[in-house]
Amino acid sequence: MKHYDVVCIGAGIMGTMHAYHAALKGKKVLLIERDYKPYEGTVRNFGQVVPSGQAIPTWRDIGIESLHIYKSIHEKFDISIRNNGSTYLASDETEMTLLEEMHQVNNESGYESHLLTKEECKARFPLLNDSYCIGGLFYPGEVSAEPNRLIYRLIEYVTQSQTVDFINHQTVVGCEIQHNHCITTLASGVKFQSEKVIICSGREFKILFPEVFQNSGLQISKLQMMLTEPIPNASLPGNILTGMTIRRYEGFHSLPSYHKLNYTEQELKLKEKGIHILFKQAIDGSVILGDSHEYADATNTESLDFGINMSINQIMIKEAQRIMNLPSWEIMNTWNGYYATHPNEIFTHSIEGRIHIVTGIGGKGMSCSAGFSRRNIDNILQ
Repeated sequence: MKHYDVVCIGAGIMGTMHAYHAALKGKKVLLIERDYKPYEGTVRNFGQVVPSGQAIPTWRDIGIESLHIYKSIHEKFDISIRNNGSTYLASDETEMTLLEEMHQVNNESGYESHLLTKEECKARFPLLNDSYCIGGLFYPGEVSAEPNRLIYRLIEYVTQSQTVDFINHQTVVGCEIQHNHCITTLASGVKFQSEKVIICSGREFKILFPEVFQNSGLQISKLQMMLTEPIPNASLPGNILTGMTIRRYEGFHSLPSYHKLNYTEQELKLKEKGIHILFKQAIDGSVILGDSHEYADATNTESLDFGINMSINQIMIKEAQRIMNLPSWEIMNTWNGYYATHPNEIFTHSIEGRIHIVTGIGGKGMSCSAGFSRRNIDNILQ
């Protein structure tokens, strides 16, 4: 039976970053992925690393730490990130007041941002409709990534440069503690012994610990996103976040003017579907846009429609057209994303201090997993 210091189950962004930080502490690590490669929430997202939208101060600080971690890795190994910033676009006076208040918070905390006039927003995004935007807030240090590339490059980096072994196409069917060691069993019958096990497999840990899962309080969020055909003559640099994003993201909830927001009938319809329009242009010129949010208890995920709800897509396209005047709205692809979320922001559970379940980070996984994993590894290995 091969021995490791740490076994990480699940090679999404959370599991891979736990493996990375454990290896940095000199631990011998095994990273296990049930599929050929991760294909759920880690790759079905916008690839936006936006600490600016996270709850202040805790998750904002964790997001900023994650940003530094991504950049430090990218300096050594191309993980596909682009330092082209994030821009929030305000559609009315209250949203603009929130951006001004956030800018003041940023000045006090030392997190760089710049208020933009309507004209400056238009200069940055020539395709922006005049009738939508009255101003913006720009974060020059934030990054975007290609979501279908980032995690694979990270796995390649941690296995080449750190003490991490990686195996895929292997389903873990057992995880238990025997004689002060963890025993991880694969469907093939192969077993691994370790000092610690960290389970970062989203909602799928129900296979290993059904009772813990049943009482976890986890929810599943379903998202819908779309990808246009490549539009080489369009210029949409960086992460673009709009008025409904300002209203939705937790970073803005604690600001003095948040309670002054009013909703039009159309905005209430968007809010009901959890829609807040984001744009991000990929390297080939195509544009990812969306997204929507529907929720179900993790023990009752069959209540979610696992197909594409075309009426939701049509609502999102209509709102996106109100914001941007793209030369083409030809949709090349549309898909669902699913991630686990939790009322307490994240779900962690420890079994005898040796087996640690970590999931439910929700929509902030790309922005915060790297920093959270570093802190969590410090706690697990202390």
